[in-house]
Amino acid sequence: MTSYALVDSWTMTRRELAHWARQPVQVLVALVFPVMMLLMFGYLFGGGRGVEGDYLSYLVPGMLALTMAFGLEGTMIAVTRDLAKGVIDRFRSLPMASGAVLVGRASADMLQSALNLAVMLGAGYALGWRAHGGPVALLAAVGLLLLLRFAMLWVGIHLAMVAGKPEMVQAVQILVWPVGFLSNAFATPQSMPAWLGAVVEWNPLSATATAVRDLCGDAGATSASWAADHAALLAVAWPLALTAVFFPLAVRRFARLDT
Repeated sequence: MTSYALVDSWTMTRRELAHWARQPVQVLVALVFPVMMLLMFGYLFGGGRGVEGDYLSYLVPGMLALTMAFGLEGTMIAVTRDLAKGVIDRFRSLPMASGAVLVGRASADMLQSALNLAVMLGAGYALGWRAHGGPVALLAAVGLLLLLRFAMLWVGIHLAMVAGKPEMVQAVQILVWPVGFLSNAFATPQSMPAWLGAVVEWNPLSATATAVRDLCGDAGATSASWAADHAALLAVAWPLALTAVFFPLAVRRFARLDT
């Protein structure tokens, strides 16, 4: 039974990957947009508040985390489009594992996210950023970033099935933006009003960004808060908690689509 589920999931993953060849512009935009943001905030709007030393060393880990939180609209639109066209209903009528559709969508998204990370790391290195913690620490940082993406992915899949229609994705996607910008990706919480800094420090994205900075040896700012001191713990705990909530919600929503 498990082997059939794996085969079905891989079939659905290949279906999603085949869309890349048919929609190369969409894939290219997903790769280029984070790099454009890195260039804009690094040079056009550079000089983050409260950052000690080289701003690029602080910005790149923050942008890597931000890239993992953003870009969900592609997944959400793909899910809602299949719902609107009745594609998922046809899949559900076939003799295949019920969760293969969601697993295939998630697998394709994670592959693209890994590609996005590779492009962003290459752009960071081209601009002069370096990971000073060594290759093992860099791999650990990449693992935390992909863990965050995995959690955000299930949030996006659930919200897509709640939205139901492609035209509703933009309205739902707006909910993701505060998570990204109410973070320490661009500026330190210490440079903000106390109440806002507290909110920012407990943002899941901030935890991952801080943990990545620590692993890469680019703290950029000091903080005595509990959240900053335990960033690595929170960078694991937050995504696991989000996944524990939204994965079963997405599976349950998928199972009840025909009810």
